[in-house]
Amino acid sequence: MTVWTPNDDGHADLTSHDTFLSGPPHNTFARLRRDDPAHWTEWDQGEPFWSITRHADIHALNGKPDLLSSARGIRMEDQSYEEYLARRTFQETDPPEHMMTRVKVAKAFSKPVVAGFEDAIRDLCTDILDQALAKGTFDATKDIARELPMRMLGRIVGLPDADLPWLVEKGDALIANTDPDFTDHVLDKLTTDEFRMMPFNSPAGAELFVYAKDLMANKAAAGDTSGVLHLILQPGPDGSVLPENEFRNFFCLIVAAGNDTTRYSIAAGIQALAHQPELLPLIQSGAVDDTMADEIIRWASPTSYFRRTATRDFELHGKQIKAGDKVLYWFASANRDEEAFDTPFRVDLARNPNRHLAFGQGGPHLCLGMWLARLEVRVLFQELAKRIKSIEPAGEQKFLRSNFVAGLKSLPVHVTLQ
Repeated sequence: MTVWTPNDDGHADLTSHDTFLSGPPHNTFARLRRDDPAHWTEWDQGEPFWSITRHADIHALNGKPDLLSSARGIRMEDQSYEEYLARRTFQETDPPEHMMTRVKVAKAFSKPVVAGFEDAIRDLCTDILDQALAKGTFDATKDIARELPMRMLGRIVGLPDADLPWLVEKGDALIANTDPDFTDHVLDKLTTDEFRMMPFNSPAGAELFVYAKDLMANKAAAGDTSGVLHLILQPGPDGSVLPENEFRNFFCLIVAAGNDTTRYSIAAGIQALAHQPELLPLIQSGAVDDTMADEIIRWASPTSYFRRTATRDFELHGKQIKAGDKVLYWFASANRDEEAFDTPFRVDLARNPNRHLAFGQGGPHLCLGMWLARLEVRVLFQELAKRIKSIEPAGEQKFLRSNFVAGLKSLPVHVTLQ
């Protein structure tokens, strides 16, 4: 059984956040992959852009940061150069600058270091699942998917447990800043430019900056060097120190992206279990322990796209892309590309190889938290499968109002326990 069948008319407006309220418009992506894989997309709220939708094209272009730069922003929205400098994180930089920041924290997210978190993650999963499953019927996004990344975030960054719910609320206001359920400062309905120098043009960025400043002052006074924030503040090989505004932006990024992407991957995996009953016994058998996390993350594709900017003229599929043009890599499309995946609209937990692009594979911006996300997803579903006989939908699922972050913000389910 297919978990979700696209119902858009094949000509959806990719610039509209409302388009994504029923999930990604996959009929539109399929048409573009087939008929117009380098599509000039007009936009009445900003500069037009190219939409790149094929898996092979995105993978190839992602490895050419000299041709397609991250250093003009990574979202569809336009910003001045002044705004870019104020808001940027290492995501919005190119090599070699990108690597100078990345190497400071890469070890903390490396595969061997992350593997050491497995017992802690399993303990967290036990606590989270015991509380949620006892209800019988509940919102799986709120009671399970939201909880695990939030709590692990605190462990890795070195944050007080009591602060985590507030931090995740502010992170949601940042990265889901187009959904009125998460913020009063809805990006495409703004009537003020008061926060244009803050991350994601959001007042939550200002609040998180104050929090991070106080947190690091308290840590310094206590001699506490735990967590990745201490690492990012250390001088680089050339003696340079991260400027204050870039530290603020890094903190906002890790709070928002470090929580949301894994949350929505877990929610998508639970959605799949509720619609494809054959998946549960497969997980229970242990046969897909090594492959299921990547398939769940492919299915979720929690970041719909990333934007790049052409540094020089080039041709793609007979189209002339000019220096300065915005170019969007639609990962949501690439991860359903029939040329790259057999039966892409079916969750196949044994899929191997799985060449999904949800982590930005093929380029310098490979997801820093990739190993952690895989581990959290694998352990959560192992522990969930141990405890239930069945899981089924129990109400209307709701997607984020966002063409940037793809996720189920509400997923009511009913479980029968073992």
